[in-house]
Amino acid sequence: MSRVPDVAAVREAVEAVSAWLDDDDTAPAPGGAVPKPGRQALAAAVRGTVALLAQELPGHAVEMRVPPFAAVQCVDGPRHTRGTPPNVVETDPRTWLLLATGRLDWDAAVAGGAVRASGTRAGEVVAGLPVVRTS
Repeated sequence: MSRVPDVAAVREAVEAVSAWLDDDDTAPAPGGAVPKPGRQALAAAVRGTVALLAQELPGHAVEMRVPPFAAVQCVDGPRHTRGTPPNVVETDPRTWLLLATGRLDWDAAVAGGAVRASGTRAGEVVAGLPVVRTS
């Protein structure tokens, strides 16, 4: 992602999926759980927050992956050009947005297996979290 993200647009995209992020599915709500947001809304929130992370932590030492929506290189250090990167962070869109908004702790996500972090520098992405806070 080479474009500079619009922070206000990213915040708006995250706000659009906030009810889904806040729904822990443990308390019954009228009409059931909050439905998963549409693919476009989810993609906008994920891509925007990943782009903000890359802007906050520029570099090429760690590859941050949130399939199927985004993958960027971030964290200052040597550029990786071939094969599997030595430092990779991968997670699903919901877990990423929980991390990106400060709703989920990095260590808890890694310990619980929701985030796969490999390589000696993968954990350095925590320096850019949370990416955006919502009201």
